[in-house]
Amino acid sequence: MKLMIVVTHLLGTGHLSRALTLGQAFRAAGHQVFMISGGMPAPQLSHDGLDILNLPPLRSDGVDFTRLLEKSGQTATPDYLTTRKTALCAALLQFAPDVIITELFPFGRRILSAEFTAFLDTAATLPKRPMILASIRDILAPPSKPAKAEKAEQIIAQHYSGVLVHSDPDLTPLEVSWPVTPALQAKLYYTGYVAPSPAGPHPEGAGSGEVLVSAGGGSVGTPIYRAALGAAALTPDLRWRLLVGGKDATYRIAALKADHDAPNAILEKARPDFRQMLYHAKASVSMCGYNTALDLLQAGTPAVLIPFDDGNEVEQGLRADSLAREPSMRVLRSADLTPEALAASVRQVARQTPSVDKTGQFDGAVSSVEIVETLLEAQS
Repeated sequence: MKLMIVVTHLLGTGHLSRALTLGQAFRAAGHQVFMISGGMPAPQLSHDGLDILNLPPLRSDGVDFTRLLEKSGQTATPDYLTTRKTALCAALLQFAPDVIITELFPFGRRILSAEFTAFLDTAATLPKRPMILASIRDILAPPSKPAKAEKAEQIIAQHYSGVLVHSDPDLTPLEVSWPVTPALQAKLYYTGYVAPSPAGPHPEGAGSGEVLVSAGGGSVGTPIYRAALGAAALTPDLRWRLLVGGKDATYRIAALKADHDAPNAILEKARPDFRQMLYHAKASVSMCGYNTALDLLQAGTPAVLIPFDDGNEVEQGLRADSLAREPSMRVLRSADLTPEALAASVRQVARQTPSVDKTGQFDGAVSSVEIVETLLEAQS
């Protein structure tokens, strides 16, 4: 099978990370994989063994997804977008895949509709028309207007053979965030969660008994780190470890230390062994992105979830609410985030025993390969 995966991440790297995990699974199964990435470079993500074409990159203007920026920070011009579209369609004609997977579109990335529409129309002209599938995470940004859901369903009906939903329907069915009609339901294939293999316990037991605080890079995590330092001062019996990401981590750590001086709090740069540390932690404090949620579920770590909700973002809030059915997980909204509330929430979840083998499936990448192979065989 010749497989093409098309993904454009505009804010974080979660979409690209998931697409890469899928690509690696298809490659491991003996298939030829060609990925096209339209977001900013993400050198921290491994793409070993995968052929990748990087389009002229785009990113959103923060959480404003109505404005696309070039790498330089300037607004993307029509010519810039045309260059991307031309390169995308040319790569499709040259590779001539048997199967195409578009990450998120048409359920999202509407601002790139012209690019994706040209791509889908070009696919229809190939001598052997490829099977086309959409790939979506557990929670989508709910459509602000019924017309947006209707348009997505029209595109699915016209071009797509199915939709790979990377979720556990018993925990988070697509209906939680998106209107599912009978016609759409017939095209849904739940794969389980697309996650890397479990990290397993840390060989040195790092993080044992600690409250691990992670909020990625950039300024959006600053309120969480500040609240955590305040909570540490209120809980001298607990040891807190704040893992700060981003290129400016050194500066941000220094600024946080200057404002707060809690002797039971350790501040350091984000660590590559973080997933292993979760197995030993007393509790985790974090936002609730897809990959973060899977890390917590795999490790079984009691967690306080502070979903990212700037602008009109609701994805993490919906995911957090679904996960909060587990007694060992508690949601704390950013509007309610104070040192006192965080300290109380951490104590509450740390007293709970995480559920075992109730938190979903994590072999979604392998399951996706099996589903696609079956669909392709049935279509031929």
